[in-house]
Amino acid sequence: MAPLGKNVKVLVVGAGAMGSGIAQVAARAGHTVYLYDGCAEAITAGRAAIEKDLRFLVAKGRLGETEAAATLARVVPVTTLSEARDAALAIEAIVENLDVKRKLFAELESTLGADAIIASNTSSLSINAMAAGLARPGRLAGLHFFNPAPRMALVEVVSGLTTDRDVAETLYATARAWGKMPVHATSTPGFIVNRVARPYYAEALRVLAEHEAEPATLDAILREGCGFAMGPFELMDLIGHDVNFAVTKSVFDAYFGDRRFAPSPFQQELVAAGRLGRKTGRGIFEYGELAAKPVPQDEPAHEGEARITVVGDIGAAAPLLARLEAAGIEVRREPGMPGHRGWMQIGAARVALTDGRTATSRAAEERQPNLVLFDLCLDYSTSTRIALTRADQCGLGALRGVAGTFQKAGFKVSVIDDVAGLIALRTVAMLANEAADAVLQGVASARDVDTAMRYGTNYPKGGPLAWADQLGAGFVVEVLANLKEHYGEERYRVSPLLRRKAHNGEAMYD
Repeated sequence: MAPLGKNVKVLVVGAGAMGSGIAQVAARAGHTVYLYDGCAEAITAGRAAIEKDLRFLVAKGRLGETEAAATLARVVPVTTLSEARDAALAIEAIVENLDVKRKLFAELESTLGADAIIASNTSSLSINAMAAGLARPGRLAGLHFFNPAPRMALVEVVSGLTTDRDVAETLYATARAWGKMPVHATSTPGFIVNRVARPYYAEALRVLAEHEAEPATLDAILREGCGFAMGPFELMDLIGHDVNFAVTKSVFDAYFGDRRFAPSPFQQELVAAGRLGRKTGRGIFEYGELAAKPVPQDEPAHEGEARITVVGDIGAAAPLLARLEAAGIEVRREPGMPGHRGWMQIGAARVALTDGRTATSRAAEERQPNLVLFDLCLDYSTSTRIALTRADQCGLGALRGVAGTFQKAGFKVSVIDDVAGLIALRTVAMLANEAADAVLQGVASARDVDTAMRYGTNYPKGGPLAWADQLGAGFVVEVLANLKEHYGEERYRVSPLLRRKAHNGEAMYD
């Protein structure tokens, strides 16, 4: 399907941050854009915001002055919808209220031509509910941009039950022509990103509620150890806990109380206390000129081992061995027992990648008291931080020897209390699980899910389903099963699709 031509006029309803941003995107792509808002002052402010951003791009050398002037000239303020009756595409970016949106869509349907496409920038409301009652429901679809629209690449093209296929394909092609990274999604609560991303916040909040580590340390482990652009706590502070909590609660309610989406009581208390994040000066962290910068806990320098022994196959952590050898550590290899995961002997400690059990319970089960577990790194060759924990039975000296060995290989080491799955592995496993369920339930294809999470949330290269392939679906299933056993909660139930892939040995993209 071809994109809408540059001669097609676009109407953007809502001149706030999202609406003006979308108008800027369409205008830069060459369309005449009608900018409408029920408040005349908002239209003026929205166009001024576009002009300010275009000037910024010119000053940075990213846009020529002539092109900037032409883009701004294509943004035409209108004070009535009838002035935009020749628009072939209308994009709504108004308040997230179903009744208000449905009233607007009915008015747009009666004002615009019969072939006009009406798109909603909703991030959470049902496309099916918005289309109900329209004379031409097939012409309505979701076109969900991410804030700020001129910068963020992802656009979710959301189809309802009645959305015409050619409408969705036209919007997809148009978004791509506008320089965006579009993905197809079906209208389900949270679409792709706002659904699949829930575990990134939820697992961090759960670990914090158990007082296993400080927020700055957990952020640093996920940021420096796995490559996430921001840690979950600094990201929630940026988004605003009121907004993040509301989205989580909305998804939870929409799925009829599915415990996998259960909101955090701690975050609820933050909202009740008015600690919303950056916008109030305090959330998880404090902000302002006098606020101290959050500092992660770094283990003091310890003496590492000159040689270690690796027994069997250590699976997803195998790339770690090359890094240890590059640091001058002698790595001896011995065969392991068939059907058992490998481990390392570092000094007095048996050392293994966490598998979703606590170190204490695993030490008891395996009768190995000096057990130290390390966390997942998505790339052990480049990660700069790693988390360790020890079993309650493990001596402090054994832990220090392990920490020193990792430090010798260039890692900053954060020792956290004994929590099931540590932080990175449990988070990655839960993200992969939720992504698999989104595919299973027909929300989007596997590739579109990963694309959405990479471009909508700046997740590390690959995306949740690619990480599942990297780790092996069988290992992810084992981790989730161990977490479910530990907590006794449905929250950690395994997606049937993930379990199926584990059984048949297929990749998530197969």
